[in-house]
Amino acid sequence: MNKLTINACPLCGGTHLKEGMTCTDFYASGERFQLCSCGECGFTFTQGVPVEAEIGRYYETPDYISHTDTRKGMMNTVYHYVRSYMLGRKARLVMKEAHRRKGRLLDVGTGTGYFADAMLRRGWKVEAVEKSPQARAFALERFGLEVKPEAALKEFAPGSFDAITLWHVMEHLERLNETWELLRELLAERGVLIVAVPNASSYDAARYGEYWAAYDVPRHLWHFTPATIQQLASRHGFIMAARHPMPFDAFYVSMLSEKHRGASCSFLKGLYAGTLAWFSALGHKDRSSSMIYVFRKKR
Repeated sequence: MNKLTINACPLCGGTHLKEGMTCTDFYASGERFQLCSCGECGFTFTQGVPVEAEIGRYYETPDYISHTDTRKGMMNTVYHYVRSYMLGRKARLVMKEAHRRKGRLLDVGTGTGYFADAMLRRGWKVEAVEKSPQARAFALERFGLEVKPEAALKEFAPGSFDAITLWHVMEHLERLNETWELLRELLAERGVLIVAVPNASSYDAARYGEYWAAYDVPRHLWHFTPATIQQLASRHGFIMAARHPMPFDAFYVSMLSEKHRGASCSFLKGLYAGTLAWFSALGHKDRSSSMIYVFRKKR
């Protein structure tokens, strides 16, 4: 298997890379992967992940909920209830930040198509792209969505979209800097780029360490903090216009993290830890388990 070796920080170009925790792939393989961080800017990433062309098998498990519709088990049931609530919240956020009720939207990494469908039903013109053929097939069967493969990103005209969204997608993308350049080209001059990612400087990340479910190696290649994603955006001609915590993520991530630790009553223990994380983020939103970042082009 070909693996990706990162010798220079993709954020600042620094070559002083420090080894950090070793994390386990609890979903698909049981393999262990090293986290590394840049000694100059602090950006953290997973070292030695399979290259993009070969990582597909690490997604092929019914437990990987991002691309499935299972409701098996208490945690998955909770996930689906919360997702239903969050779809409305995300839609309202896009309209508020884009300063428009309707417009042209690109949803990158749309998964099974729930958010793209929610925006279509609100009158937006939506293009959606997704790498997984299984997820594209689900979106077509469930919502009638013609989701395009990832390669279609390079076929859209410059300035085509008033809003571009990536909901827990950026952390998966191997070609990080290339993606940011492409997104900037596709976004209209007054458009808005909305990116949601896990927060590696969150309360629950510190609490669980190598068992933190949002490290999700090797599927998650990049591990952002508010500081590093802002630096990355600035490098590619964006300014951060707003940031919003995702408080519900702490509960689900904590439940999974307890499960990874082999805890009994992982649901209840995760619920307790998620509550602590919730209160922690009330006073310091940059400690939220996941964050939504709103970016605009620099003028």
